[in-house]
Amino acid sequence: MPSSSTASSRQASRRSHPLWRLAAYGRPYRRQFWLASLCSVLNKIFDLAPPVLIGTAVDIVVQRQDSILGRLGLADVTQQLLVLGGLSLVIWGLESVFEYAYARLWRNLAQTVQHHLRLDAYAHLQNLDLAFFEDQSTGGLMSILSDDINQLERFLDGGANELLHLLTTIVVIGGAFFILSPQVAWMAVLPMPFIIWGAIAFQKLLAPRYARVREAVSLLNGRLSNNLSGITTIKSFVAEDYEREQVRRESEVYRQANHQAIALSAAFIPVIRILILLAFVAAIILGGQEVIAERLAVGTYSVMIFLTQRLLWPLTRMGDTLDHYQRAMASITRCMNLLDTPITIHPGHQSLPFSAVRGEVNLDHVSFAYASGQSVIHDLSLRIPAGATIAIVGATGSGKSTLVKLLLRLYEIQSGVITLDGVDIQSYRLPDLRRAIGLVSQEVFLFHGTVRENIAYGSFNASMEEVQAAARNAEAHAFIEQLPHGYDTMIGERGQKLSGGQRQRIAIARALLKNPPILILDEATSAVDNETEAAIQRSLDRITQNRTTLAIAHRLSTIRHADCIYVMDQGRLVEQGQHEALLAQQGLYAQLWQVQTGLRSLASR
Repeated sequence: MPSSSTASSRQASRRSHPLWRLAAYGRPYRRQFWLASLCSVLNKIFDLAPPVLIGTAVDIVVQRQDSILGRLGLADVTQQLLVLGGLSLVIWGLESVFEYAYARLWRNLAQTVQHHLRLDAYAHLQNLDLAFFEDQSTGGLMSILSDDINQLERFLDGGANELLHLLTTIVVIGGAFFILSPQVAWMAVLPMPFIIWGAIAFQKLLAPRYARVREAVSLLNGRLSNNLSGITTIKSFVAEDYEREQVRRESEVYRQANHQAIALSAAFIPVIRILILLAFVAAIILGGQEVIAERLAVGTYSVMIFLTQRLLWPLTRMGDTLDHYQRAMASITRCMNLLDTPITIHPGHQSLPFSAVRGEVNLDHVSFAYASGQSVIHDLSLRIPAGATIAIVGATGSGKSTLVKLLLRLYEIQSGVITLDGVDIQSYRLPDLRRAIGLVSQEVFLFHGTVRENIAYGSFNASMEEVQAAARNAEAHAFIEQLPHGYDTMIGERGQKLSGGQRQRIAIARALLKNPPILILDEATSAVDNETEAAIQRSLDRITQNRTTLAIAHRLSTIRHADCIYVMDQGRLVEQGQHEALLAQQGLYAQLWQVQTGLRSLASR
């Protein structure tokens, strides 16, 4: 469990501004960030130079020998114009160079941060326990890994540069105004505090609205993801119209959330334009009066008029810039909150060499309850000898499959201890522990790819001969050979091109190829027909040799020859023994056997 100081630091991190959280995450990219920022600032400085060049040109043609360049020693007007032309070439050239540089640097930075943030977020997700995923929708997590990280990439690609350009414009032109004519400058910059105040106010109002937008799109993605996964169920229950209405509602919530954000962000530019107009008119009138009174040169006046426009009109884009900024901040918050989610599964510290595993498992007074408070395992103690075939049976909800998750440390127990070869499994390094256990779950998951890729999943360097040997042991080789391209046949997402029995046999082959010292069969024959079940049963002697096997089953016929059968009821161990001995006890196991063999009806139980 995390310490109180660690938990406090995470809470503090969640309360800090998203930009600081991004800066903390992006420390490895600081050099590239500062270099890109420098290029953006220099580009904007050279971009602001043309009004100065225009003012200088006006000064030359009006003042001639008394122009600025004339006072610097260039008396000839033609020479002055040639020098001004040369300066123009240099300035425009440097502006283009730095524009290329900042565009390339920001875009590469955006791609790099996006790439690593997505990998870090995905890696962090994989380390969270299953309890986290019970409270999250797949679509919501996909929204973070895709939409939110892409939103951050778009901000770094363009929004950050726009902010820097805006700040540079304010600083450079504001400073130039006070140098050229302080008596006119104050009128030009007077609206700026109101513009900045308005920007901050808009930002505060927009932040919660964009947070609702991100939440709405997360829920919409969750609905779409679930529906696409369950399309067969939707069609079979003729629920297309119902689901379309559910998607319409979720999409309408998303639309309304955007509508509220747009209504506010769209009001920004018209308000700013009025303030800008007042400042521009003031600069024209007051500056013109200064020229008439001969207190301001014509060239300087020209520069100030152009600079006033260059200073104030870009502020109209502040609305779009803030819009991108707030969207990015909402996305950063969601990404960083995911990364700050504590990992409650202890990683372990003791190595577990694969070849050294004997496979003796002991549970000593183990209890477990899900986060919802539902207690599943109660003070359970049992022993699984090394190399033995042990079965666990019981009615649905008795805790059999939960026991598997505890052995794999997909969840952590609340009390008691589970040991492997006499060592607490929480002490073993988590990857080592899970490599030692091969699981065939009743919920078979196959990846989109070929048959061979799915069998070799987790044993990626396995040869074709090893893959085929595992398939033969799982009674899968025969049907695979009959597929259009044999082991190279694409099986579709989740193996949808295969039958349930075929998918389960591939899952068994996958576990066997891993060749684990401990094999867990969680309802491994639940989706196969009687003939296939019989074939798998014939191969069990080969499969279980030299390994500890834990078989969880509803169909008692599949485990009747186990070395020991444990019977669970409502999370407790109620009976144990071999098949014949349990039948003789006339207890729960005998009742389950009689129901399955037709000797006793469910109604009479």
